[in-house]
Amino acid sequence: MRTVFFDVDTQIDFLYPAGALYVPGGETIVDRVAALNRYAAAHGIVVVSDMDAHAEDDPEFKTWPPHCVVETAGQQKPAATLLDKRVVVPNAPCEVKLESVEQVLLEKQTLDCFTNVNLPNLLERLAAERYVVYGVVTEICVKCAAWGLLKTGKRVELVTDAVRSLDESAAKQMMAEFTAAGGVLTTVAEVTGV
Repeated sequence: MRTVFFDVDTQIDFLYPAGALYVPGGETIVDRVAALNRYAAAHGIVVVSDMDAHAEDDPEFKTWPPHCVVETAGQQKPAATLLDKRVVVPNAPCEVKLESVEQVLLEKQTLDCFTNVNLPNLLERLAAERYVVYGVVTEICVKCAAWGLLKTGKRVELVTDAVRSLDESAAKQMMAEFTAAGGVLTTVAEVTGV
């Protein structure tokens, strides 16, 4: 079954206490995200890592404090979560070369990765039958990715021990709605077999 992993917003500003928009416990999933990404690379699975890529005066900052401003340390992914063969896909029409690529860094300026104009074509080219989703924040950006992927009609799995939330009750509700819509809950061990 052709699989694609979705690594959602695992960026320094979200994952570490010094980050501009820290998700409590975010640092505890870095090793799990890294393990999932390395597993994918070892098994020929492409990882789509969506990433906030904000301008200094981004409209989103009317709702959320400034975070993940392009070319700041906080916008970067932890080194352990990066794969060697990667390509950056901006949120502007472009030709994406996927030959030999292990990781696609998909830039976005809103909560929903599906606002990147290149994502529909990218998904079509990757032709996955199964998506494995993890990252932050469970009830916000992870939810957007999971719901968008469910709309493809393909199998979508959420790795419950590789996500973190800001609101635990909202995260539980999201997971209940996700499974009711056909999504599958899984763990790092179940995905990797380790």
